[in-house]
Amino acid sequence: MIVVATADFEVYHGVVNELRERGTQFTTVEPDEELPERTTVVVTGADHADDFATVTTVVADPDHPRRAVDQALAAVRGNGGRTIIGVDPGRKPGIAVLAGEMVVAAFQVPLSDAVDVIQREADEATNPVVRVGDGARLQSAKLVNDLEDVTVELVDETGTTPYLGTGSRGMGDVLAAANIARLEGEVVDSRDIEPTAGELQVIKDRSREQSEENRAIDEVLARRVAAGELTIDEALSEHRTDGDSDDAGSTEDDTDDTGDDATAMPSDANGDTDRE
Repeated sequence: MIVVATADFEVYHGVVNELRERGTQFTTVEPDEELPERTTVVVTGADHADDFATVTTVVADPDHPRRAVDQALAAVRGNGGRTIIGVDPGRKPGIAVLAGEMVVAAFQVPLSDAVDVIQREADEATNPVVRVGDGARLQSAKLVNDLEDVTVELVDETGTTPYLGTGSRGMGDVLAAANIARLEGEVVDSRDIEPTAGELQVIKDRSREQSEENRAIDEVLARRVAAGELTIDEALSEHRTDGDSDDAGSTEDDTDDTGDDATAMPSDANGDTDRE
């Protein structure tokens, strides 16, 4: 059982609210009171961090009560406090954070925000591991390559997306991420992917959709997007800049063409040249 024992009001308020939102059984005592017999974990503040030597103690930061609750739940379930973060890659990756077999947090964010979310969850965890599905090759490679200071495993995600019944639209990526978190994978430091012609074309098509001028980026920029060096918006910005430079450089040619047209003899409606 989880026991909250602290005189710090902010810690107490934050941790108790988190526990109630999770539907977790717990009790509270004053820091100087005797702990209940079934106590497994004590959550307390920094002022009483050394007062509970006989049981597992989690010291809560008043600004991050969820982290303390995650650690307490992990300890109760006997997984040594390890956090596993599963990721279903894609344009909007699903992210599931597990403490043992319990999903303690879930997210779905744009790819550009995913690394920050994963990194934050890993930085706040004890002995974390991030498990990334091997589908959506370009997106998974970006995630693997951009994550730092955390163990990353590449997981075969075959069969991890569940059947979705009525009313569950939009949940598939997060549920797949939870399933990916439960599968062991191969530890990797990086993932190099050579984009296929089809993948590059998809990036070009998306750039055209996002462009105000209905203009697609070129293959060089598409490859940089595929490698995670640029977002599509950044690639479009570079493409516009390059295009403006090209246009500026062609002013003289345009002037010459205009001059040629001005001296050309007019034609009649039948396309025959007028003659005196």
